[in-house]
Amino acid sequence: MFRSRSWFGGGLWKPKNPHSLEHLKYLYNVLSKNQTVSESNRGLLVETLRSIAEILIWGDQNDGSVFDFFLEKNMLSFFLKIMRQKCGSYVCVQLLQTLNILFENIRNETSLYYLLSNNHVNSIIVHKFDFSDEEVMAYYISFLKTLSFKLNTHTIHFFYNEHTNDFPLYTEAIKFFNHSESMVRIAVRTLTLNVYKVDDKSMLKFIGDRTAAPYFSNLVWFIGNHVLELDNCVRNDADHQSKGKLADLVAEHLDHLHYLNDILCLDIGDLNCVLTDQLLHRLLMPLYVLSLAPRLSSQDSVTQSRPYVSKVVALFLLSQVFLIITHAPLVHTLAWIILNSDSTSISDDDQAHNMTALAQSSIPSSIPKLVSPPKPTINEELELSYEEKKAIVWKKAHTSAEQTSADNTDTATTNEEGESSSQEPVPSPAVGRPFLEAIFASLDCTENDFVALFALCLLYSMGHNKGVNECLLDKVLFPAKNSQHWYNGNLIERLIQIISLSCQMNSKVRLVSLEMSIGLIQQLALRDNHSYLHDGHLAAIEGAREESTGQLRTFYKSDEIFLDMFEEEYNERKKGALNVEWLMMDSNILLPPTGTPMTGIEFSKRLPCGEGERTRRTIRAFLLVRELSQSLGMGNENQLPLTNPSACVQVDQVLDLNNSDLIACTVVTKDGQKIRRFLVIDALQLILVEPDTRRLGWGVAKFVGFLQDLEETGDKDDSRCLHITVHRPLSSNTPNRLPLLAAKFVFDDHIRCMAARQR
Repeated sequence: MFRSRSWFGGGLWKPKNPHSLEHLKYLYNVLSKNQTVSESNRGLLVETLRSIAEILIWGDQNDGSVFDFFLEKNMLSFFLKIMRQKCGSYVCVQLLQTLNILFENIRNETSLYYLLSNNHVNSIIVHKFDFSDEEVMAYYISFLKTLSFKLNTHTIHFFYNEHTNDFPLYTEAIKFFNHSESMVRIAVRTLTLNVYKVDDKSMLKFIGDRTAAPYFSNLVWFIGNHVLELDNCVRNDADHQSKGKLADLVAEHLDHLHYLNDILCLDIGDLNCVLTDQLLHRLLMPLYVLSLAPRLSSQDSVTQSRPYVSKVVALFLLSQVFLIITHAPLVHTLAWIILNSDSTSISDDDQAHNMTALAQSSIPSSIPKLVSPPKPTINEELELSYEEKKAIVWKKAHTSAEQTSADNTDTATTNEEGESSSQEPVPSPAVGRPFLEAIFASLDCTENDFVALFALCLLYSMGHNKGVNECLLDKVLFPAKNSQHWYNGNLIERLIQIISLSCQMNSKVRLVSLEMSIGLIQQLALRDNHSYLHDGHLAAIEGAREESTGQLRTFYKSDEIFLDMFEEEYNERKKGALNVEWLMMDSNILLPPTGTPMTGIEFSKRLPCGEGERTRRTIRAFLLVRELSQSLGMGNENQLPLTNPSACVQVDQVLDLNNSDLIACTVVTKDGQKIRRFLVIDALQLILVEPDTRRLGWGVAKFVGFLQDLEETGDKDDSRCLHITVHRPLSSNTPNRLPLLAAKFVFDDHIRCMAARQR
C-alpha cells in the first residue's frame, strides 16, 4: 500500500544523525545501487562521496566501528569502479577531493594502515585522469602531496614495492616537475623532499639507480631554460615595463635553489653525487660561469651554439647560488673554477677536462652542452662510482687548495730579513684567469654601477659561504687567519675607486654599491678590529672621506632642514647593516639604475631624484665613509649623534630653575585657551615650565620642542606678542610635518618679548 519514498528503493531511509554507523551503511547502500555513473545520478554520487569523507573523519576520532565497516565492505573499490568509467570531471574532482580530505585528516595509524593495505590507493595514483582539466590536475597533485606527508619507515612499503621495483607515488609525481602551473611544480618539489626524507635504503637505492639521473637531468634542463627566459626579460625591459614578470622569474629561480639545497642538505650520498654532477656540468659551468667571459671560448660549432646569458644575470644568479647552497663539494668546486681556472682551460678541450677534474671529477668531456634535451638515463660514460668520484673531488680540490695556501704563505709570511716588504699588499693579479678577471673588470663604475653591484655581491657571497674552503679564498679574496699582513691589493684598489667615485658630485654609484664595497674592504683588511691596510690605501680612503665632507658642506648651506635630514639618516644607519640575502631577492636591481621614485624602488637601490634626495644621498654617503674611516683606526666616534636623547629635557621632568633665565608669558592656543607658563630656552630646546608647588625654585616641563623645528614671527599689531610654531621632527614616515604646537605667546611687555625672540 505504501511505497518507499527513498530515492534508491529497498526501503532504506536516511538517518537523522549524519555522524553515525547507520549513516555510513546508508551511504554504502547508495553506492551499491549506483555503481554505473549516468547523467541522472552524478549529483547524487558527488554528495555521497563528500558525506563518506566527513563520516570517516568523524569515525576515525570517535567510533572505530565506522572504519571497520568501511574496510569490511571494501568501499574504496567503489571509488576505483567510478573512476574507471567515463564519469566526467565533476565526479572525478569530488572523488579526489574526498580522498584528499580523508587522508589529510586521519590521525589513527591503524586506520591509515587499513586504508593503504589493499593497494587501491596505488591503483588510484596510476589511473589515467584527464589532466587537461585544471581542477582534476589540482586535486590529483594535492592528493599525492597529502599522501607524501604520511610517508615514514612503516608506511613506505605500502607505496614502494621492493620486489617489483615499483614506486608509483614518486614516479607519477615527478612527471609534472615542469608543469605550467607553479602550484603543481611546488607540490612536486614538496613530495620529492618528503620521499627523500624517509630512511629506507631499498627505496633510496631504487631512486638513485632508476630515477635520480633522468629526474635531475630534466630538472636542470628546465631550470636552464627558465634562466634563459629570465635573461631575455632583463634584456628587453630597460624601461621597467615587465617588473611583475621579472619578479616572478626571480622568485622561481630562488625556489629552485632552495629546493636543490634542501635535497643536498639531506646528505644522501648517491643522490648528492648525481645532483652535483648534473648541476656543475649542465647548468652552473656552461650557462652561469661561461657567461662571465664568453669571448674567450673557442670557435668550434658546439661552443658557438651554446647559449649564454648577460654578465649581469650571470653574476646575479651565481650570487644567489653561493648565498643559498652550502653543499661543500658543489660550492667549493664552483668557487675553484671561478677563481682559479685559466684561459687554456676554456680554449683547449684537454686542458678544460684537466681543470674540471682538478676541482671535481667529471664525465669525459670538456664542458658539456647545457640546455640540450636531457638524457632519459644515467650517462653511460660515467666509469667511476659516485663514492669514488666524491673521494677524487675532495682529494684533488683540497690538494690544490693546500698548495695554494702554501704558496701564499711563502709569499706573505713576515721574515726577519724582509719584514718591511711583508707589509705590502699581495697583488694577486687576475690576468690569465678569465672568470676572476671578468669579475674584477665588472667593478669599474666609471659610467655606472649596474654590473659592479652584482660583482660585489658575488665576492661577498663566496666569502661567506661555509662550504667554500678558506684556503681557496685566501689566495684571491681574503687574508688567511695565520697570515695577517697581506691582502689582495688589486681588489682593494678597485673597491676604493668605487668609494671615491661615490663621494663625487652627481655620482652614478648607488648607496647599496657603496655599502657593499665598504663591507668587503672591512672583510679584506680588518682582523680582530685591527687594520692591515697599506698607508697608500688608507690615504685614499681618507681622501674620499674629505671629499664627502666637502660635498656635505655644500648641502648644509643650502637646505633649511639639513639637520633634520642628517639626524634621520643617522638613525636609519644605526638600524642595521645591509642584508645581502634580501638584496639578492629583489628583481628590481636587475634593471638599469633609475633616478625616479615612481618605480617604487627603494632609495638606496636607485639614483637620487631632486635636491632633497641628493641631500639625503650625500649625508648617507658621508656617514658610511666616515664609519669605514673610524673602523680602520682613523678616529673615534665622539660627535654623533647630534642630539643625545638622554641629555634632552622630557615632558613632565622636574627641573631646577634657580639659575635659569625665566620669561613669564601667556600661551594662547588656536581654540582660545590661555595658559600661564614660564619660557626657558637652552642650547637645543624650547621648554614651557609650570612652577612646582612642592619645591620652591623648581618647575615641571609641560612642553618641549627642538629649536631647529621652531618658526617664530612677530605680531604687527602688538609688540608684546610672538607667533610660535614648533614642528614635529622630520621623518620619512611623516611627510606632512604637523606642528606640535602653534600658539601666540603674550609677554608682560615688549622688552621681555624682544629678549625671548633674541634667544
